[in-house]
Amino acid sequence: MVDRRRLLDDFLRLVQIDSPSFRERDVADFVREILTGLGLKVFEDQAGPRINGQAGNLYARWPGTGEGPRILFCTHLDTVDPGRRVKPVIRDGVVYSSGSTILGADDKAGIAAVLEALRVVRERNRPVPPLELLFTVAEEQGLVGAKHLDAGLISAGYGFVLDSDGPPGKIIVRAPSQDRIAAVVRGRAAHAGINPEDGINAIQAAARGIAPLRLGRIDGESTANIGVINGGIATNIVPERVTVEGETRSLDDGKRAALTEEICRLFTGGVESAGGRVELEVELMYPSFRLAPDHPVIQSALRAVARVGLDPRLETTGGGSDANILNALGVPTANLACGMQKVHTTDEFIAIEDLVKSAELVLSIIEG
Repeated sequence: MVDRRRLLDDFLRLVQIDSPSFRERDVADFVREILTGLGLKVFEDQAGPRINGQAGNLYARWPGTGEGPRILFCTHLDTVDPGRRVKPVIRDGVVYSSGSTILGADDKAGIAAVLEALRVVRERNRPVPPLELLFTVAEEQGLVGAKHLDAGLISAGYGFVLDSDGPPGKIIVRAPSQDRIAAVVRGRAAHAGINPEDGINAIQAAARGIAPLRLGRIDGESTANIGVINGGIATNIVPERVTVEGETRSLDDGKRAALTEEICRLFTGGVESAGGRVELEVELMYPSFRLAPDHPVIQSALRAVARVGLDPRLETTGGGSDANILNALGVPTANLACGMQKVHTTDEFIAIEDLVKSAELVLSIIEG
């Protein structure tokens, strides 16, 4: 039913289109061309100018002639770095990059699977329920495109995001919320060789702030990380300013909030003990979600997984996706694995058979 050659050709073309976050114009135009070729009207919202990007989120509706609730399918258009000038290589039924870049299966495998399923639906001309299609921008930067989505466009009863790693059949039913923590540590500049006594080393102050923090795996539901430190301009100057960025995540919103408060309190105390000052900014990047196994969206996914002969697996993740935002907007949305492996690395790959199964899974959900 799925045209393997066409699906693979689409995927290979997609990964060779540069689409770093905020620079998704070319891939958005590619997707729009296919959708309009299927007879759909495509709407691009105003997320692009709002986030200083080249393109907005793409939205389209498939009218449908069958019964059942309106179903949403969502994928994202952007990729992480290094993701420019990708050269896909096929070895033993698996697609890799040439090795110097990511492959971009995250999330172009999802895009290709959805587009192929739509083509098959058009060719078979069978009754299907009404569909909504959403392709978001800047997902890799904290779900930025989805957070700027025109929510009034979405009327689906439930939805599926194709943006989880691993073989198809995995269904994400629970995902964490995340806080972003940004700090500016201020000390006092001085000459490091002549009068260091007059300075306050902002790097040392930041280090004292970081030292007491609980980082990594906190418990079965929560994590914390300090990921970026910048500061100093020369070895002969006592640094007066350092920036520190980190995050907290938890499947339990209360735990996340408490962990963020703890990090801010301990970090501030450590910085001040070294004579520095700190300015803190906390931003909720996205909320958590949890879907019960008997929810209609999960039952729909489980039936579809069984129909295409896959092993169904209901799982929890430590990562966020556009499903977090869509659930918060009142659209129950599960995140489906679409075959990508070792994402965000130059070792990223996808088995062609998993790509095919992903398209078959989308088609099975649509046709019920």
